[in-house]
Amino acid sequence: MHDRIYVCHTFYHVYVTCLKELDIRRRADRGEIQTPGTASLVLSLMSNRFGSLKDRAVASRIFEDVFEYDEKPDTYFEELVPLKTDTGNIVRNMINRIRFTKRLGQLQEEYIPVDFKDYRDIYVFCDSDPIGYYLNYIKIRYHALEDGLNCILYGDQARVDNNGHFKLKAFLSSTGLIFIQNGWGRYCIDMEVNDLSVIEYPCPKYIEVPRRPLQESLTSDDRELILGIFLENADEVRTKLKTASGRKKVMILSEPLCDLETRAKIFKDIMNAYGSIDGEETDIIIKQHPRDYLDYSPIFPEAMILPGTFPMEMLNFMPELHVDRLVSVFTVLDALEFADEKVFLGYDFMDRYEAPEIHRLNDQIVDS
Repeated sequence: MHDRIYVCHTFYHVYVTCLKELDIRRRADRGEIQTPGTASLVLSLMSNRFGSLKDRAVASRIFEDVFEYDEKPDTYFEELVPLKTDTGNIVRNMINRIRFTKRLGQLQEEYIPVDFKDYRDIYVFCDSDPIGYYLNYIKIRYHALEDGLNCILYGDQARVDNNGHFKLKAFLSSTGLIFIQNGWGRYCIDMEVNDLSVIEYPCPKYIEVPRRPLQESLTSDDRELILGIFLENADEVRTKLKTASGRKKVMILSEPLCDLETRAKIFKDIMNAYGSIDGEETDIIIKQHPRDYLDYSPIFPEAMILPGTFPMEMLNFMPELHVDRLVSVFTVLDALEFADEKVFLGYDFMDRYEAPEIHRLNDQIVDS
């Protein structure tokens, strides 16, 4: 029997996993727990390009094993389409949903790379993805983890996806007949969130596990170890950041917003509004989001483009980096420590570019 396994869908998930595992090692060194045990890592390939991260994760020795999981979305299976089609009848819809829940779990089985029954503790980021349906289908208990920092504050996806008659649906999920993510599934033991105080609609299974103390407790060796996992070309990135022009620096965090044409307009507008400081030109740094595949080089030829192959939190580990202004649309900036000024644009800004109901998710929740 192995100790722990983590299912990750993004670079950020892997980063949080590293924080948790290094914390377990420190607690063992202090005698707070008897042994750190071992951990395995599963990288879902469904929505993220991990590149060669698997090899570097293996080399780090944080993980006993690293697996790649060719997770298939429900849209991959044509037979599921009728089960997601609104029949106009609530009873028939619920019967179809029960069938969908079971069948998606069954169809996922051939792609699962590891026997989860061999692990004492299973940790899953984004159990809204098919892995959650699979674990529900085989009746294996697991721990869920918040997808992004305080992400439920900006989009309580469990309630948005199950708007109307939520209490009834939550009850059915507690029986395993249907599945609802983020702590509402029968086999979810608990769900770790960063800050309970910001969550408007609590779930009985939420537990608060702040991310900041895990990051602050890292030693210099820990930071270098994590950098080695995420940055294949760490020296190149650091050399870029050391380049000094004497001008102030503005960093803009890209995000996979809207279609590519609208996205380009969004970041051109951000550049025009925030790219200069006190009327003076600045050095512009664009940190690409891992799921943003827009090519910013021809749009902003003078900007330094940092790749999306590492989570933005890695920038905290580079003393070479300091910016005067840091700008994002929806990315939460609380964990970033290298900026004098932080600009979070949020909903009001995005209202200019798409219908508000697309991004103002929590406004649509009917508490029932």
